[in-house]
Amino acid sequence: MAEEIYEKLAEYLDNLPAGFPRTQGGAEMRILRQLFSPEHARLAVHVSLLPEESRIIAYRAGISLDKAENLLHEMDNKGLVCSIKENEKPLRYRIQQFIVGFWEQQGYSLTPELVKDFEEYLPEFVDLDLWQKVPQLRVIPVNKSVSVTDTILPYEHVLELINDYSEFVVNDCICRKEQQLSGKGCDNPVENCLSFGITTERSKRLNRGRIIDRTEVLDILRGAEKAGLVLQTGNARNTVYICACCGCCCGVLRSLKSDSRPASRVSSPFRIKLDSDTCSGCGICIDRCQMNAISLINEKTLLNTDRCIGCGLCVSTCPTGSVTLHRKPKHEQPYVPETLRETYIRLGQARGKMSFLYLIGLKVRSIVDRVLLTKFTFSLFKK
Repeated sequence: MAEEIYEKLAEYLDNLPAGFPRTQGGAEMRILRQLFSPEHARLAVHVSLLPEESRIIAYRAGISLDKAENLLHEMDNKGLVCSIKENEKPLRYRIQQFIVGFWEQQGYSLTPELVKDFEEYLPEFVDLDLWQKVPQLRVIPVNKSVSVTDTILPYEHVLELINDYSEFVVNDCICRKEQQLSGKGCDNPVENCLSFGITTERSKRLNRGRIIDRTEVLDILRGAEKAGLVLQTGNARNTVYICACCGCCCGVLRSLKSDSRPASRVSSPFRIKLDSDTCSGCGICIDRCQMNAISLINEKTLLNTDRCIGCGLCVSTCPTGSVTLHRKPKHEQPYVPETLRETYIRLGQARGKMSFLYLIGLKVRSIVDRVLLTKFTFSLFKK
């Protein structure tokens, strides 16, 4: 019986935007069993992508409101669902997909067994052909690397992304902790995953992460640049997080690094140019490049533009100014959706899911369940 619950949950997760593909080895099912109790798994399939109150979810699942609220609170604390509190509205919940979603919430609950299963599953989960069509993340160039001759859009500038906020949350990087737990990885800073906006309220309410101000955010960003970490955020103009990633730990960068043409897979409007005449061949850029896009052969620096993801880390420390960042031709620049919601709808549709009728169905089901619950409650009151 319990196994059927997890099978149903896996199928439900696979219908979400990023999917949850099945494998012969079954690592994905072991991950679910480690993170979801049977009760959590049974309730999760009734939690919609649309934020809903616990009373709606309880009615849909056929359980009492008290039980639903207790389970949802437990799941929210574990990062399996996401709670949303806006102004005076009641608390609402929505389901989390696997990546980007509930996996990133497991930074404080990793075990060797969970890490082993994740490492087995990651190559099966990541579909770079799909990623190329609709990336979940996009690269933000290092602030110092962008030339004043380029027109920089607000959502392409890391300082503009945080400009409207005064309060932020910093969490440990799950990728770095996961690699360290398996005896690999690096000694780069761990506490540097930033979130802001609507996510801040939830983090404070659940006591997840550490609340910081803009000054400390700037210190973290400067530290990331110094350490040679790639800045990534959600592939939308309005986003709520920034990751500082390395090619040895980050699951996304590791997957891209294994590809022969990561430049074509990633959402980035920039690439670098190299002036061989002024290059001194010092090799600093080679050490900082997370994609192995630069090499030194016979004391000559060579650039492979097929591997450049436009992060600008090589530009900011070039002592001769021989490496510069430039905007790609318009036809090569990826489309950046306005919101993360649009990104995930496009991602789901690229997988053959999330059709217009499906989205309408989600909304209709939510409305119908609210109406039926109201009628049910009224009938009890009359009795």
